[in-house]
Amino acid sequence: MRDTQSEGKTNQSSNQNKPTHPNTTTTRRSSVPSERSDKRMTLPSRFQKEVHAHLSRNTQSNSPSNLNESAGSGKPKPQHSPKDYNPSAGGNYSPQQVQGRLREVLNKYSNGFWVSKLPQLYRELYKQDLPSEALKDLEHWTHVCTVEKPCSSNPKELLLYPAKQPTLTQTPSPVPTRVLSPTSAPFTPSTDIKPQSKPPTSPPTTTMSPLPLTPPSSSPSHPASPSTLSPDLKQKLGELLVKYSNGLWAHALPKLYLDTYKTKLPEHVLENLSLLSDFCTVDYPMPDNPKRAILYKRTREEESCNRRESVEERRAREEVGRRLSTQAVPPLLIPREEYPSVLVVEATNTNGVILRYIGEGYSQAQEALEDEMREFYCCQDNNSRTPLASPTSGQLTAVRAEEEEEILRAQVTEVMTDKVKVYYVDHGFSEVISKAKVFELHDTFFKLPFQATKCKLAGLETFCQEPAVLKKFESMASGKILLAEILEREQTPLVVLYDTSQDDDVNINAACIKALQDKTLASPLQVNSAYMNVAVRSVCSDGTIYCQLPSRGLAKLTEILEKTEAYFHSQVTSEFLVSRPFCGKGCLARYKGKWSRVEITNLHGSRVLDILFIDLGVQASVEVFELREVPPPFLRDLIAIPPQAVKCCLADLAVSGVGSWTPDAVQWLRDAVLNSTDCSMKIAKLDKTKRSVVHVYLFTDKNFHDPTRSLNRQMAASDLFKHQGDVFLSSHSPSKTSTCNSTATLTTTTTPSSNGTKPQLRRAHSGSGPRPTGGTSTPPGTPPPPSTTAPIKLPPLLDLPPAGHNMDIYVSVACHPGHFVLQPWRDMYKLVVLMGEMILYYNKTEEKPLKVEKNQIYAAKVENNWHRVLVKGVLTNGLVSVYELDYGKHELVSGTQLRPLIQEFRQLPFQGITAQLAGVKPRQWSEEASIVFRNHVEKKPLVAQLEAVQEAHHPWDRKLTVFLVDTSQEERDIWVHDIMAEFTDELTKEV
Repeated sequence: MRDTQSEGKTNQSSNQNKPTHPNTTTTRRSSVPSERSDKRMTLPSRFQKEVHAHLSRNTQSNSPSNLNESAGSGKPKPQHSPKDYNPSAGGNYSPQQVQGRLREVLNKYSNGFWVSKLPQLYRELYKQDLPSEALKDLEHWTHVCTVEKPCSSNPKELLLYPAKQPTLTQTPSPVPTRVLSPTSAPFTPSTDIKPQSKPPTSPPTTTMSPLPLTPPSSSPSHPASPSTLSPDLKQKLGELLVKYSNGLWAHALPKLYLDTYKTKLPEHVLENLSLLSDFCTVDYPMPDNPKRAILYKRTREEESCNRRESVEERRAREEVGRRLSTQAVPPLLIPREEYPSVLVVEATNTNGVILRYIGEGYSQAQEALEDEMREFYCCQDNNSRTPLASPTSGQLTAVRAEEEEEILRAQVTEVMTDKVKVYYVDHGFSEVISKAKVFELHDTFFKLPFQATKCKLAGLETFCQEPAVLKKFESMASGKILLAEILEREQTPLVVLYDTSQDDDVNINAACIKALQDKTLASPLQVNSAYMNVAVRSVCSDGTIYCQLPSRGLAKLTEILEKTEAYFHSQVTSEFLVSRPFCGKGCLARYKGKWSRVEITNLHGSRVLDILFIDLGVQASVEVFELREVPPPFLRDLIAIPPQAVKCCLADLAVSGVGSWTPDAVQWLRDAVLNSTDCSMKIAKLDKTKRSVVHVYLFTDKNFHDPTRSLNRQMAASDLFKHQGDVFLSSHSPSKTSTCNSTATLTTTTTPSSNGTKPQLRRAHSGSGPRPTGGTSTPPGTPPPPSTTAPIKLPPLLDLPPAGHNMDIYVSVACHPGHFVLQPWRDMYKLVVLMGEMILYYNKTEEKPLKVEKNQIYAAKVENNWHRVLVKGVLTNGLVSVYELDYGKHELVSGTQLRPLIQEFRQLPFQGITAQLAGVKPRQWSEEASIVFRNHVEKKPLVAQLEAVQEAHHPWDRKLTVFLVDTSQEERDIWVHDIMAEFTDELTKEV
């Protein structure tokens, strides 16, 4: 799922809204500094309750906030949750910047939306709070938007639409100011941060130096002027950028332009990117490499010609929904979480699945409402017990359910002689009942939004009413509580549903698509059968092989892909670019120059993703612009063909366990079969378990009758599986083990994910993370002994503000107040870009033998990401203990997952720096104190006030002493050392 999830670029901080504390003279906004007693967080003495709650809590993250109760009441109260966020820039309010961003929001939601949703949308898109002044100025920005008040009893319910006459934004300034759009990026911290309600509290000491947008051009025939771009070229470039709302690398433009429009991009465009400045923004996330620029579309130039008509239609539909009775019911807001829990009610169409959100403010608020209704309508002296004399169609009523104890809200949809048909607006189903059970709905029960809502399943739009799809969905999803990944927050959100009740998460959308496969086109498999003309497409590092067998399905697949290739050559359009990738999505990518079927298995931010070539068994990491949608004429036929890669292993080869296949054994098998055009095999056993592996005897000729000639026997008799001597065992005990043992590459075969449709971000719900105590997580504080390997050049040290100054940070690991790891907020987006580049580079490189040494720097693959790591020790079983230099976590990885850290990835300073809390005495912290500390700081954006810096021989041994301040509450700043001091006081009193 989505590592999730995001690439947010922070703006410069300001001194405004700095946290206040008695030890400082700073003020909070314009208020008068108060006394220490006012600033100390008022805490209950029952800290033990918090500790027990943490220990008994399951791994599911906090339930959704009550968004519904804040509907129509201005800005909803922000909270922390696992999402990326960039605090507001503070300082002077810039109407021009807000207007430009508002245009982008309205371009995305051209049919309009509630004004009350604007702060939430603004935070999600730009990782900043919307300035309060902007809400007051909306009605005056008639050139940007139109504000209308619908027929409603709530004067705060306003609707926001694009301006009647769309205008272009101003030419951007020379400094890139475009903020990267949010996504479900899969890795921490960018997917684990949610908005603070306060801006950052101090300016960073260093900022990225923006590069000039107009580098000198070497082409005399193209002067560096925007006028050199023809209108046709501008239009085509705009069409490409619209497809990639999260940005497009400039280096991808030439190939993308050539593939799409069948003509070369003029060379002077990349030599002078300022030529694009009137319709896009250029950002340089890697200042040491001016050739690496990201382009963002500033305005969407193709507005729907019938937008006004669609707006009127939408208003009419919403008016019908709101005016079900004499009062309006507030709209149901989508939860802020990227992965809310939902109860699926039913689906007669996958474009309109009826569901209910689960959690605080949703199902819990509904239960409380129905308890109040039962008490209200069951009261003996209540006149409301009298049934409605003449209910009318469309009327909102209270209905006594068949159980005679429940009172539910319902809308009358049909009136009969003595019965009525009602739709239960909170439960999503209809029923015919007696008129005697229908009562007038009291005004008190209009406040909660209707809980039954609809969503659209991504990837199933074309097959929304297919019987096979609906039958599969009914069996897998109806009546179950699932996890919903929200891709588009429209009126009917676009989602991917996951069943997380099993050991492996199940992608419901992908399973429904597979229901359309024609089983007769699958590769025929039968025990003791022999097959000739077998093509081995992939050999994985654990010995698994993927083969293609001659079959009717393979022949049909080859024919359709050839037609698809010709179809792409005949089309000149950007229609087939993939602009909304998600886990489990099927599309096309090139393999050895030809289009092949792929499935997206993981997303790393918005531009880099992992794919599986389902007919080859090859996994690769690519950029999103390399993908294409399946053309509609071939969509149904391609979906009907099952994957043609058969997963196999060599029978009677007693090799198992992590690292059992040596690099020599893997390479020998690859050399023997990958280039052979005349392999044959005999099936020994069919494994029908979850692994679904076929045990085979493999031959490089047609002599499958002689087992002694099989590769199985040849490898068993060789010395290929003898391991080299082990290195010493480190005394370090890491927190988590990674057993990933394959390398993804486009040029060599690899191991596909065992559950390719599982989103990366779901790991946040699995409970994985730092150990609860800090004894094994602290990096050493003394210089290591000299290594026999020549030292590589390390990145520069992380710049820090002077003592007494503030910096915006994110706490990635928290063990106890004496040891935690923080990351500077200002460079977090640079780390996201760096890790995306590392994925693309290392997943396309050959796995080569590497001598791993202690205390040396490497790149290591941890789960699905590549990290910059320090080797702490090599264990006797071939695993390596590493320390993530950007996140402060310890991991165990296979030695085959390490690569040299090239110079390009040694430019950005290591982002993780250890720290201890100032204002408290050093001590042996108890487990209870550690839990309280983690609950307040871990995986949260905070403000750190630097007290002291302890320098060291190596950057990873530096240690800070800082005060931590939580500025997420409007009323006051929360100083974490005060909380810990009060906690220790409580323990002392109890003793």
